Amino acid sequence: MAIKKFRPLTPSLRYTVRPKFEDITKSKPEKSLTQPKKKSGGRNAYGRLTTRHIGGGHKQRIRIIDFKRVKRDMPAVVEAIEYDPNRTARLALLKYEDGEKAYILAPIGLEVGHKVVAGEKAEPKVGNCLPLNKIPLSSTIHNIELMPGRGAQMVRSAGGGATLMSIDSGYAQVRLPSSEIRKIHETCYATMGQVGNKSHEYETVGKAGRSRWKGIRPTVRGMVMNPIDHPNGGGQGKSKGGGGRQHLVSPWGQLARGLKTRQKSKPSNKLIVERRKK
Repeated sequence: MAIKKFRPLTPSLRYTVRPKFEDITKSKPEKSLTQPKKKSGGRNAYGRLTTRHIGGGHKQRIRIIDFKRVKRDMPAVVEAIEYDPNRTARLALLKYEDGEKAYILAPIGLEVGHKVVAGEKAEPKVGNCLPLNKIPLSSTIHNIELMPGRGAQMVRSAGGGATLMSIDSGYAQVRLPSSEIRKIHETCYATMGQVGNKSHEYETVGKAGRSRWKGIRPTVRGMVMNPIDHPNGGGQGKSKGGGGRQHLVSPWGQLARGLKTRQKSKPSNKLIVERRKK
């Protein structure tokens, strides 16, 4: 997908880089496959602020995506490629032979009119969904299940692609986009190809207003707050910068740098063959 830059006629256009949306073939979503998206403003069920810097933003609807590919061995035709405001990837609208419609993530190379199918007997081509033990080695895959039947959980963002490295003793070894190598059960399903909208990484917001449209409010540094508002606040002049008298922490006292938050005894540790490269 192509991107476009702008002449610096205004300060906000100087660094703005936006997609051209040339791949989008349908402007409005399939209404039967959407549901309302509730705005929380970062507050929980008690009305207390639990996540900062959230609020406002444009009204959106959630697209119901078929991450399980429940219709097996039934071909479907790609009717449209659509935009989804809730994710970086594009969506492909499928229409099955029985007339039912569904959304899937659109991989690179999938276009309107192409046929896709999910199941053990499917061909290993772009858009088809197969168990890992039916996919050729060294193939690029996305939309990967972690447990059989749970639905895809990994490699779902724009431009993402994992590599199937080997299959042994009932488990497949998959190299994830983070370069982590992980064991996944060979009966878990994955979709062939790389997630579309690869040029998303080159987009630049350009102005603060576009972040507000997304529901992102401004972030204020803790160091410039008062001591009652943040552990790093207060002091005469610029002080408490971290590493000296005080380490940088969150508003709730958790270390901001160097603290490992992953559980040491997590059950999935035994499935990680090689950690991601830092």
